[in-house]
Amino acid sequence: MFNGKAEEAMNFYTSVFNPSEINSAFHHEDGSVLHATFTLKGQTFMAIDNNKQEHPFTPAMSLFVNCDNEEEINKAFEQLSQNGKILMPLSSYPFSEKFGWVEDQYGVSWQLNLAKS
Repeated sequence: MFNGKAEEAMNFYTSVFNPSEINSAFHHEDGSVLHATFTLKGQTFMAIDNNKQEHPFTPAMSLFVNCDNEEEINKAFEQLSQNGKILMPLSSYPFSEKFGWVEDQYGVSWQLNLAKS
């Protein structure tokens, strides 16, 4: 649930991940998103706008993305952390070849993983 930025967020997310697409978007008369779906790397998500009451996102719920290669994880981490916050630096960890956790500019938390080969 976004606060008036659902369409902007969906456009941003679909520019970060491949394959991705906006499947559908229905709008209120004021242009805000009533209901929309988008797909990132085969996973479908729903987005709506709520302009009446703010419900911030928290890191208690994050989207976990397995990246296919180092180029993809580096690009996604850089783009998602821009104007956001790094919660865990992109680095090698005992559980992952490369892992990073960021909160994007919309407040959505992302865990990005490059599995050990």
